[in-house]
Amino acid sequence: MNGKKYAAEAIGTFWLTFAGCGSAVIAAGFPEVGIGLLGVSLAFGLTVVTMAYAIGHISGCHLNPAVTVGLAAGGRFPTSQILPYVVAQVVGGVVAAGMLYLIASGAPGFDLAKGFASNGYGDHSPGKYSLFASFLTEIVMTMMFLFIIMGATHGKAPVGFAPLAIGLGLCLIHLVSIPVTNTSVNPARSTGPALFVGGWALQQLWLFWVAPLIGGALGGLLYRWLSDEPRGQVVGTAPQK
Repeated sequence: MNGKKYAAEAIGTFWLTFAGCGSAVIAAGFPEVGIGLLGVSLAFGLTVVTMAYAIGHISGCHLNPAVTVGLAAGGRFPTSQILPYVVAQVVGGVVAAGMLYLIASGAPGFDLAKGFASNGYGDHSPGKYSLFASFLTEIVMTMMFLFIIMGATHGKAPVGFAPLAIGLGLCLIHLVSIPVTNTSVNPARSTGPALFVGGWALQQLWLFWVAPLIGGALGGLLYRWLSDEPRGQVVGTAPQK
């Protein structure tokens, strides 16, 4: 059964990276009908909503190493499963970036130097935000994302609505932080595009692993402290054993 969980995580993270980053690479700036920042934010949120309903009952639908670590810190996920989940998520993110590259490179004028939805700070931040501002943004945003996940999937939360709360939470996070880092809060999502862009994207990738993992752990610990019943559900599934 564990193999199916890992496959579900890889597929789900593929969808998040492919559709989320694809909305930025292919559709955000399309002449006259581009979806812009609002559309990209909504796209990322929708990837989580759709996958939560599709695979939440199989793997819990983490789709994100920071979520896996945060749920473990919050007492919702076994630490022994962190590594295989993270590996599956990174594989999904890398395959998604490869698929997106094959499609996007079919258009005239495609140029990896434009960023390919990579995350960055300093000169590579959309708004030229500093290293400190970018690091803090990723920590805070990921922390609140885990806080939302832990609360929405608590045993006393309204049943069946967790995917909507989590997806809308991710949408809101992107609305705020795309100008700062192009929004990661997800090391697997960041790794895929960075491998294709190379250079600066790989050099700055460390931040989009370190900050989200710290933020995820903090969010899980904070909700665990706040809640009188830390054990709950993961994206609408049965409680983790």
